[in-house]
Amino acid sequence: MKRVTLYSRSERGRNAGGGAAPEAADTAPAAPAAPPRAPGRIARFYARHERPILMLLSATFALLAMIAWTQSRHAPRALTQKDIDAAVMHTLENNQLPSMATKAYEAIRGSVVRVNGVARDPENTDKSVRGVGSGVVIVDKGIILTNLHVVAGADQIRVVFFDGTESEATLIGVQAEDDLAVIKAKTIPDDLAAATLRSTADLLPGDQVVAVGFPFGIGPSASAGVVSGLKREYRSPEGKRLLTNLIQFDAAVNPGNSGGPLVTADGEVVGIVTGILNPTEQKVFIGIGFAVPIENAASAVGISPF
Repeated sequence: MKRVTLYSRSERGRNAGGGAAPEAADTAPAAPAAPPRAPGRIARFYARHERPILMLLSATFALLAMIAWTQSRHAPRALTQKDIDAAVMHTLENNQLPSMATKAYEAIRGSVVRVNGVARDPENTDKSVRGVGSGVVIVDKGIILTNLHVVAGADQIRVVFFDGTESEATLIGVQAEDDLAVIKAKTIPDDLAAATLRSTADLLPGDQVVAVGFPFGIGPSASAGVVSGLKREYRSPEGKRLLTNLIQFDAAVNPGNSGGPLVTADGEVVGIVTGILNPTEQKVFIGIGFAVPIENAASAVGISPF
């Protein structure tokens, strides 16, 4: 049997002998060659599906590249202050927002009532309206704040609510030093809402206010202005009473506004309108009105929410 040559002699040795050297007699027998390893399962699968796999990988990489490019191209731009200002201006130019006075009026109007003091005319058996004023509901059971001079001397007190409901009312409290009266209606609407009272502790001259009531019996009417001053004094035209610690304001009020609420821009009651300053005999508003702070009014009812 012919042996398998594992190594050949070097060329240098062969050339030195002048020819090819004969095979060595003592050459070791050749070891049998290791059998080739069978390819693994993954290798066999790849070998059979090489082309589809390469096509799938190429398509996947192309898709990922396209997604990355699209996102980088359409990434949202960060908002700047200029963008925000432009959006606000666009809204203001295209949407008419309600005024401060409108919002305040809408918040309080359901709690404002007309108050009539009815008295008998000595020369006429029929009852006649002696005083016309305003009032504000402060407890939803029908308890109403108004001015004492509106109901003083009346044989009967009648109130008209926001929905037209009329009711007789009774006088249940008086605070003469602040010209305040507390009355309670016998009949009230089902959805009667009490006003929200607000402390005057943080009230300042220049703050916006709205007076709501029935000037000359017309209303409910709203007039807007600002707080003109605090801790003012006011003496009635007859000189019979001196009121102190009053809120001075310039929202237009006239006879009939007495007892109505003075409210903030949010429609919260800070005072009860009690009088106007007018040195003439016309008894109309000339720019100075006065209101009793709500703290005094609340104490007249025996409650203090602050």
